[in-house]
Amino acid sequence: MTNKTRCSWAEGNQLEKDYHDNEWGIPVHDDKVLFEFLILEGAQAGLSWSTILNKREGYRKALDNFDYKKIAKYDDAKIAELLDNPGIVRNKLKVNSTVTNAKAFLEVQKEFGSFDAYIWQFVGGKPIINKRKTAADVPVSTPESDAMSKDLKKRGFKFIGTTICYAYIQAMGMVNDHTVDCFCYSQ
Repeated sequence: MTNKTRCSWAEGNQLEKDYHDNEWGIPVHDDKVLFEFLILEGAQAGLSWSTILNKREGYRKALDNFDYKKIAKYDDAKIAELLDNPGIVRNKLKVNSTVTNAKAFLEVQKEFGSFDAYIWQFVGGKPIINKRKTAADVPVSTPESDAMSKDLKKRGFKFIGTTICYAYIQAMGMVNDHTVDCFCYSQ
């Protein structure tokens, strides 16, 4: 069996390899998945992505499998319960932003028919295909992530700065930022 060449960030452990090989950079149009990653990318701020991947199942259990309609109704007792849950990042601002973002997500769906219809407009409705030779060639933000961040903030979303937005754009396959030597690049 031959070894696969992957993006350099995905060589740390099997969880990262599996995520890279099967999810990262594959275009997503499912509102539930788009919401899940909006929350996970915000939770990752200041932490490693590996930390978030390791807590992903904990998030799914704690947050009703990312059911944004339920999360939008979380009360103070539920937030206190989440802050005691070692299966997620127990940062009060991040936990509160999950509820705030669920409410804002529902408003976007109401306005645009789906979050998918809204979020993909920032890349013109189809993935941007980049030709990155190394991980060092990948920016931390772009004009698209700047515009997305600005508009999401205007709509009341939290933990949604331009760097978080660019990581989100990458994860949801709105750009192809696999390095050109990565086996996923041409898929």
